[in-house]
Formats: sequence, structure tokens, C-alpha cells
Amino acid sequence: MNSSVVIFPGSNCDRDMAVALKKFGFKNNMVWHDDIDLPKSDLVVLPGGFSYGDHLRSGSIASKSKIIQSVIKFAKSGGLLLGICNGFQILTETELLPGVLLRNKFSEFICKNVFVKINNTENNYFKKIKKNVLELHIAHNEGNYFCSNIQMKEIVDNNQIALSYCDKNGEINEKSNPNGSSKNIAAILNKEKNILGMMPHPERMIDKYLSGDDGVIFFENLLNNLK
Repeated sequence: MNSSVVIFPGSNCDRDMAVALKKFGFKNNMVWHDDIDLPKSDLVVLPGGFSYGDHLRSGSIASKSKIIQSVIKFAKSGGLLLGICNGFQILTETELLPGVLLRNKFSEFICKNVFVKINNTENNYFKKIKKNVLELHIAHNEGNYFCSNIQMKEIVDNNQIALSYCDKNGEINEKSNPNGSSKNIAAILNKEKNILGMMPHPERMIDKYLSGDDGVIFFENLLNNLK
């Protein structure tokens, strides 16, 4: 399987993502934001970080980069597009996903492990996954997902909430919501379920001796679903 990770000025999780993808069997390419064309890919990833220093809004300038038109074309043709943290913010700025990511509820940067519950397994990201609650890492200042009431109804009706913040037992409640995100949303899918935006970082959880290994479950499952 071939993957591509897009690098923007200010990306800081691109190498982590490349290491994770290669570890689990992807043949990965690193793509510069100023390139025009994507290599042949089964998966394209927009990584975490602070693209363009988060000027204007997080992800807003990156959403206008040259490579983005090829990314949009790839996604609209049915290709798997994964945006993590800043990548999620870029996906909302391009309107490939609905809603916005606002400042965290208490206006502070959050860096910690959290638990997330998998709500939708009818997609290549989570189909046949071995656990329904994962422990992953978050590190963001603007992870507070918000959308209009009309958008939220569509998201719920179309089963687009991929992950919800929860406690270790899978209970979704206000206490387990780290950033004030509407309905505890940690990740959403597009209607076609080929685009996934998520705030948690699975690429940071691929070694039980360094951080945790629930990211292993995510990447192994994803690769198996693409074979």
C-alpha cells in the first residue's frame, strides 16, 4: 500500500506519521506543500503541527497551498484522506469536512492521553477493529469542535461521528471532554466515509515502552482493511 504525507511549514508530526506508516507496511512518500501533484497513493495524510504558525486561523493558510487542489481531487474521487490535529483543522478549512475547530474551552493548550470511543465501524479506518475504546494522545490549543445545528443534525443522521471523548470504560460524559467539543466529538467522517479528521494522534501511540500502543491497533487495522 502506498501513502503520502503532506508537509507544510510548521508541520511537526510529519516524521512521526511517516515512521508509523512505514512500521506497519505502507510505502510512504513525503510531499511538500508547494508541489502540485500527489504520488500514486492509497492513503493521504495531513499531519499535526502548526501550519504557517496558525496565522489567521489554524489550518486556514495551509488550505490554500498548491498541493491542496490535488488533495481535494484525490478525496473527491474516493481516496482515503486522513487529517490529524492540524490536519483536521485543514480539512474543515477546505470544507471537505463540516464545522470548525475553536479554541479549547479553558483557552489553554492541552497535552495528555485521552480515551476515545469508536462510534462508526462502517469505514476503512475502523472496520473490524479489535477494541471499541482506544487510549490516544492529544496536543492542541484549538480542538473544540463546533458546527451549526443544521450541520450537527446531518452529522448525526449520517453517522459521521467517528470518535467521541470518553472515560476508560467508554462512558461519554462532560467530565471526559477535554476541550469543550460539541457532543464530545474527537473525530468526524465525511458522508462518504473516506475522509477522516481526528484530533487525537495515533502515530504517537505505537510503542508500549515509549507512550502506549493503541495506535498500533489503529494502523494495523487500517492496513488490513486496504489489502
